[in-house]
Amino acid sequence: MGVVETIALAMGLAWASGINLYATLAMLGIMGATGNMVLPPDLVILQDPLVIAAAAFMYCVEFFADKMPGVDTGWDTIHSFIRIPAAAVLAAGAVGDINPALVLAAAILGGALGATSHTLKTGTRVLINASPEPFTNWGASVTEDLAVFGGVWAAVYHPVPFLGFLVLFVVLAIWLLPKLWRGIAGLFARLGRWLGRSEAPERNAPGDFAQAADAASADLSGRELQPKA
Repeated sequence: MGVVETIALAMGLAWASGINLYATLAMLGIMGATGNMVLPPDLVILQDPLVIAAAAFMYCVEFFADKMPGVDTGWDTIHSFIRIPAAAVLAAGAVGDINPALVLAAAILGGALGATSHTLKTGTRVLINASPEPFTNWGASVTEDLAVFGGVWAAVYHPVPFLGFLVLFVVLAIWLLPKLWRGIAGLFARLGRWLGRSEAPERNAPGDFAQAADAASADLSGRELQPKA
């Protein structure tokens, strides 16, 4: 495997893992077990039938969880602690034991790329879940699955075009992430207003304090003028 092919595979696995880790593992293991690709030595374990079965089972679980509005956001939140480290490990494994510094660099870049794709997916889903109908959520989930399968396939068989796609993806992410953040912040602000939690208590104007002071003074004077029993 050449340098370009190795980079494409390492970054492709990291990118795909940030979207759907189990689909990535299952597809990679099946391709290796069926002889459609030669896995790097550190990733040969993925073609073990037990690993393929476990990845396929978890993919089935995620397939349904990912299509339930609200549940998908909780699932993505939990997998923030799974997808990103896995993206780093897969990127490092794709490089192999060529050079410790190179392996560490691949893990850093892979983790960053996996975090980017995961954040884009999670943020987009939060905004989509604001829609009351479920069809948009289902369409987004199916599109993500197809993107993972197509991305892994392209990284293996068409590494150069795939690397070009990754460059465009990073540029798009840099432009889109701030907009997603503002959209999510606005969504939670509206939700807070709807729940009545974001309304700040009204502060008394200076005139109100003056009126209250006059009333208290008048009440005190009235009490002093009353004859004692």
